[in-house]
Order: sequence, then C-alpha cells, then structure tokens
Amino acid sequence: MADTEMDVDAPESLDQDRKNGSGNTDTKTAENAVPVRSIEGWIIIVTNVHEEASEEDIQDLFAEYGEIKNVHINLDRRTGYVKGYALIEFATVSEAKAAIEGANGEQLLEQTLSVDFAFVRPPPGKSSTGTKGASKKGGRQRSRSPGERRSGRDDEAED
Repeated sequence: MADTEMDVDAPESLDQDRKNGSGNTDTKTAENAVPVRSIEGWIIIVTNVHEEASEEDIQDLFAEYGEIKNVHINLDRRTGYVKGYALIEFATVSEAKAAIEGANGEQLLEQTLSVDFAFVRPPPGKSSTGTKGASKKGGRQRSRSPGERRSGRDDEAED
C-alpha cells in the first residue's frame, strides 16, 4: 500500500500539466531549480513575515491564488511571535505558481514578503553528492579517523 502512495512524483505531475496544456512548462525557482511536489500538495515558503502576523492575515493574502490546503507558521517559544516565515500548501502547481508570482514582493504589515517553492530539485549541473563533491573541488576535507593517524605516525617513525 505504501508503494502506491509513493508513486506520485513531481516530474510526472509536471509532465501531466504540460500534456494538458496548462502552460506550466517554465515552472522554475529563482535559482533555476525545478519545484518538487510534497506528498499531499505543492508547498511554498513565505519569508520576511512580520512577527505579529496571524494565520488569518496570511490566509487572506494567499486565498485569492487558489485553495489553501494547509498553513504552517512557526512561533518562537519564548516570545510567542512568528519566527519570520510561513509554509503554505496548495493542491496544484498552477495555484502555487500563481501565489509565488502574485505575492512575491507584496507588503504584509509593512514588510515586503519573499515567496518561492519550499522544495526543489537542484538545477542540472549542480553536485548532489553533498560534502564529498565539495572536497573534490578544494572545499573543506574530512579528518582522518584516529586509527589512520596512528598508523601514519608509525610509518613516519620507521623511516
């Protein structure tokens, strides 16, 4: 049963939108990455949210772009204020894209919002190997394990 739930994949759903002629062939983020669908919908991240913004304020702003399935706003434990970002889930990629295009740069409680897809697949050509790829390109390397250090010192002492 779990296999059937995981059959839904972002590229396939984007391909279906293209086949249906919905015009979403150019759905990319600002960094030219491809958005990825979460299990239940398309999630966008809204940053620079005012600390006194409420869930109602955010729903009022984003409701005009489509049906909102879920809104998540993190609150600071100590102060109870918004941490500065919100995650909003839409059912379709076209609604999420409309929200990004329409609300990016909008004002909410005198702060300019930044809106983009929350989950993306990296653009082609980017290394997806993590720290291993960085070390090959001269990045920070991992330290050796203590056993290897000892054997290396023994070899130096014998020379």
